Amino acid sequence: MTTIKKPKSPSGRKAGRRHPLSSVALIAIGLLFTGGAYAAFSTSTASAETSANSQQTIGEGKKLFAANCATCHGLAAQGTGSGPSLIGVGAAAVDFQVGTGRMPMQVNGPQAEKKAVQFTDEQIATLAAYVSSLAPGPGLPEAKLLDEKGDAANGAELFRINCAMCHNVAGAGGALTEGKYAPALDGVTSKHIYEAMVTGPQSMPVFNDMNISPESKRDIITYLKYLENNPSPGGYALGSLGPVSEGLFLWIFGLGTIVALTVWITAKSN
Repeated sequence: MTTIKKPKSPSGRKAGRRHPLSSVALIAIGLLFTGGAYAAFSTSTASAETSANSQQTIGEGKKLFAANCATCHGLAAQGTGSGPSLIGVGAAAVDFQVGTGRMPMQVNGPQAEKKAVQFTDEQIATLAAYVSSLAPGPGLPEAKLLDEKGDAANGAELFRINCAMCHNVAGAGGALTEGKYAPALDGVTSKHIYEAMVTGPQSMPVFNDMNISPESKRDIITYLKYLENNPSPGGYALGSLGPVSEGLFLWIFGLGTIVALTVWITAKSN
């Protein structure tokens, strides 16, 4: 009886036998498709959850706005005779005004003054989310721009050119017209300094990224924090208000001391 041998493949393997690595390849392909499908599902689920959380945050912010801000700014933040429109001011403006206690205003005046903050950080975040949802506007600054590790020398030059005429070269503040004033910058957080530059609160102009780049804003913050953390090399700074206060100090105390000493010497000689 004749035995018929099966032909071998050119590689020397019997016809019909799978390659030893084929099983591994099939498992890898299966894992790849399974992992891709799971990743796509997880991403879509996470996006849906994020969207739901965002809508919930905006809804809570809207309720807070209606209860605390709508009287002056209108129910739709469109503005009234008592307050400007907030459409397009962005989250940065809300975080600055509410986060420094300037809003809600305690009394009507030439400008909103800094006072104790009336909302928690979470409530401020919801208010900012609601206002920013109305129209595009300046957002919250990135953490890397607030690290106070920029170029202090460049920041000093930029501050002298753009800010010192109102805030004083040392950031001590100064008087403006019609009862307004530029506040002192000592003790102001880096975030609020940045937000003030991009939103222009009160009488302050807006310094967008075309005027002063984000990196240059970082340099300005670095300079202000350097002034805050380093004592005056000349001794007591007298409020850093400049030659007027220094001259007044010399006139009253310096000249007064000389006059008193002269009177004492004259009285003793007599």
